[in-house]
Amino acid sequence: MAFFAAAQLTVNTGSEKTIKLEKQIDSILFDAIRHKAFPGCVVYASQKDRILFFKSYGHYTYDSIKRVENNSIYDLASITKVVGGTLALMKLYEDSLIHPDDPIKKYVDGLGKRVGEVTIREALAHQGGLYPWIPYYQKIRKKNGAFKKKYISNALSEKYPFELSDNLFLRKDFYHVIKRFIKKSEVTKTPSYKYSGLFFYLVPELVEKLSGQKYTDFLQTHFFDPLKAKTVGFSPLDRFSKELIAPTEVDSFFRMEPIHGKVHDEGAIMMQGVSGNAGLFSNAIDLAKVMQLLLNDGVHDTLQLLKPHTIDLFNTVQYPNLKNRRALGFDKPLLQYDSVRSSVAKSSSRKSFGHTGYTGTLAWADPKNDLVYIFLSNRVYPSRKNTAIYKLNVRPAIHQLIYDYLGSGNEVN
Repeated sequence: MAFFAAAQLTVNTGSEKTIKLEKQIDSILFDAIRHKAFPGCVVYASQKDRILFFKSYGHYTYDSIKRVENNSIYDLASITKVVGGTLALMKLYEDSLIHPDDPIKKYVDGLGKRVGEVTIREALAHQGGLYPWIPYYQKIRKKNGAFKKKYISNALSEKYPFELSDNLFLRKDFYHVIKRFIKKSEVTKTPSYKYSGLFFYLVPELVEKLSGQKYTDFLQTHFFDPLKAKTVGFSPLDRFSKELIAPTEVDSFFRMEPIHGKVHDEGAIMMQGVSGNAGLFSNAIDLAKVMQLLLNDGVHDTLQLLKPHTIDLFNTVQYPNLKNRRALGFDKPLLQYDSVRSSVAKSSSRKSFGHTGYTGTLAWADPKNDLVYIFLSNRVYPSRKNTAIYKLNVRPAIHQLIYDYLGSGNEVN
């Protein structure tokens, strides 16, 4: 049956209140799968380290017998901006290695005046006027649509060592090409709120330059290893079987194959799968560990991984008077709630924070209610053209049910 609900974990199992919550969430998700918003998903919610709801639904694909499990690994897409890029910058900040009001060019060379003079604060809050995104894979095509051979080859070699697909291999120093495109990109003369991922492509270089560690190693050492968040990481096929990983899109315009276990984001794959913009994969429970760390003032067990002041600073809305809801890296509730535009529940407090992911994911934490909410799906399967997850309001609707279950649904946030 297409709407099979897999393993589950709920507290107070059997209580009338819990049974009602489960039926309500089941109804939303069975309907979403029926309308092909996504083939399957995982929902997780916890309060004060106690699991409230943990259940998986559906399958990896619409025609597959592979059921989604609670431990299924998903492409997090832009959640990487906070669980990867921002988290690394928070650690550098409290080690006095960066300051938010410094221009990017202080830490990353070769960006020119326009991009280089945007401050880290402006870039993290999407207030620097940076260009939203650059389709790098289009920039390196000939007029006839073929890829330029100096960038991409059809054969693996020392010069082209990174596999984009079964028959596309990327030049090993392509990051310098990406950086050149970023340097040449437009920056609005009057900085304004404009969502952009460009700065996050530069974060790995910045982290390596200031810390002396590779970006991936830095995140592992300071966060993922201490948290025992084993599935949070880049390039999951290096560590896990495909059977554990949900596929994303059937790519019909760039890699020309089903994307399964490799990052979906076209920019991140051209960063060899590792960037501050996208690239992280995780299961629900390990992603929740990272969000819970932020709720716990940076403490995990007896370890102080981040200072409370650092978390408070990065979780503060930076430009509210400019109609910008963003904190430093973290997304926040809309300044004025709108049921059509909001990705989270109306009851999410002003102190809550997190991020969505283009692939159909959400990670959100609410300090006021000590609540962590994780939603993982592959809504881009088989095509990103599918926007039913937004039309059906799936993620915020479930989020609100959890607040209602906790008795927080009518509070002023």
